[in-house]
Amino acid sequence: MRIGLNGGASSVDKMVEQAQRAEADGFSSLWYPSAVAGDPVTPMALIGRSTSSIELGTAVLQTYTSHPVLQANRVAAAAMVMGRPGFTLGLGPSHQPVIEGMYGLPYDSAGRHTEEYITMISALLRGQTVDASGKELSLHGVQLQPLAQPVQVLVAALGPRLLRVAGSMTDGTILWMGNARSIESHVAPRIRSAAADAGRPPPRIVAGLPVAVHDDIGEAREAAAGQFPIYGQLPNYQRILAHGGVAGPAEAAIVGDEASVAAQLEGLIDAGATDVWAAIFAVGDDAAGSRRRTRALLRELAKH
Repeated sequence: MRIGLNGGASSVDKMVEQAQRAEADGFSSLWYPSAVAGDPVTPMALIGRSTSSIELGTAVLQTYTSHPVLQANRVAAAAMVMGRPGFTLGLGPSHQPVIEGMYGLPYDSAGRHTEEYITMISALLRGQTVDASGKELSLHGVQLQPLAQPVQVLVAALGPRLLRVAGSMTDGTILWMGNARSIESHVAPRIRSAAADAGRPPPRIVAGLPVAVHDDIGEAREAAAGQFPIYGQLPNYQRILAHGGVAGPAEAAIVGDEASVAAQLEGLIDAGATDVWAAIFAVGDDAAGSRRRTRALLRELAKH
């Protein structure tokens, strides 16, 4: 099973050590939120030089805060420094309270903005010349230098429009808070249909969820409710949770003993996910021990 983990640590040296350990343990990928180290792209380039095969992806970088040409150039440079395949660019429009409330940018056409952005940056990273006039973004005669290493693009696609964009233009989607039910009934059919209609290969579906191995399920869900409350308050996540038939992040989290968690992770794959992105969270008084127990199971599953 392709299992990845959250990436990030208190220093670049520790991030390198984290990646080397994850690679040695058989994990397929590490996923870095946009705020890691202020901006994860440069550290990821250095981490890539210190590892040999593990995929390093962003989950996710915001579109609004970086022009598509700047975004493409910085990622291309990071992939060049990395010196090997394995850099994956996860992109998303973020959320209205962040983009409007914190940054003062309009968010009323987020779907159109993201579609135009993905159209342009995907073409740039393929080495194509972009000449397009959109309602949100325009580029005229822009082309990158040839990329030294390929870069996959994934979209944080939770709704129908962006699932169509992800399937028709990119390598797939990276989800957060999408459980097996939402993948099977909502995500997989839409993104696969879009990819097929565009003549593209079957898309990746990277399923990100909080994971904890713990015998007391009630205690584990209570811990998840305390650690992930914001995702139940943002409309984009509320919709994907609703597709999954759950009321909030605590219900979406994968918790239980080893057998139960393994079965739930297999359920994500059966529902259509191609990869699992496990955000390990601690339950109980022994936080370190809780994380070790969860990681031990994930490490075993990653070998098969």
